[in-house]
Amino acid sequence: MTGPMRLAAVAGLLLIVLSGCQTADTGVVRTNEPSKGDVTAFGDAFDGLKTVSDVEYYASDQAVAEAKNQFRAENYGNAGALFYKATQLAPNDGGAWMGLAACSDRIRRFDLSDHAYRQAFRLVGGTPEYYNNVGYSYLLRGKLQDARSSFLKAYELAPNDPTVANNLKLLSSSVKNLER
Repeated sequence: MTGPMRLAAVAGLLLIVLSGCQTADTGVVRTNEPSKGDVTAFGDAFDGLKTVSDVEYYASDQAVAEAKNQFRAENYGNAGALFYKATQLAPNDGGAWMGLAACSDRIRRFDLSDHAYRQAFRLVGGTPEYYNNVGYSYLLRGKLQDARSSFLKAYELAPNDPTVANNLKLLSSSVKNLER
């Protein structure tokens, strides 16, 4: 069988297969225009289906999870890079901005942490975690009055939070060390 004949045979077989798919007797008339009675038409098939408005958030989950692991391992540069990636994937993820701010504090890039804290506040508001982290940032900078103010805001919102209580103790010991 030559090339043109083989091509013609394949085309004919394809037409038979395709026409067989279209002639199945299901009792449903199929047209290009969806009708209200046609249950297979796409026009009404997705009524009530909710779509996710910010799919990007889910794309950042893996970066945030790995960033938290790196942070716990005290690999602050790696964690910061991953949190930064997460903020690029999902700019409305307040947790990613908080993580980026904390990493930036640890590597003493306070210019970056200030920016990240502003973004986080816009997204998560004045939560105890936010004020606690900002207070710790001020503590690292040696701005003890600002640290105290932020820690007290966190304490007012969450008086039983052990992290806030520990940071207030840390601040107190920092002040005592300065007085010596």
